[in-house]
Amino acid sequence: QVQLVESGGGLVQTGGSLRLSCAASIRTFSVYTMGWFRQAPGKEREFVAAMSFSTGSTNYADSVKGRFTISRDNAKNTVYLQMNSLSPGDTAVYYCAARLGGVRIGRSEYNYWGQGTQVTVSS
Repeated sequence: QVQLVESGGGLVQTGGSLRLSCAASIRTFSVYTMGWFRQAPGKEREFVAAMSFSTGSTNYADSVKGRFTISRDNAKNTVYLQMNSLSPGDTAVYYCAARLGGVRIGRSEYNYWGQGTQVTVSS
């Protein structure tokens, strides 16, 4: 059973930063890809970023490139999402997700999901 627990969400002003964390209870962490998705009110859940823990390869949504950085700590089975230059358009519930294999951007390709953490950016 894979469990993902996100933390680090909160309220921040436009231009501010937040770092999200996702702790994973995965026995062989290195074979997984970890991803971040977000869902704003009334919108579909969308891909944000993902990282393969075996190769280190990453992928980012165009809307966050240059502002968000995904990173990992294999020893802690934890993936992070550093979010800089936040704007109200980034307001959403952010979800951590995991899948076996390489980086994918489709939410249906991820098997495991966290409960989500709210990020609110005020103008």
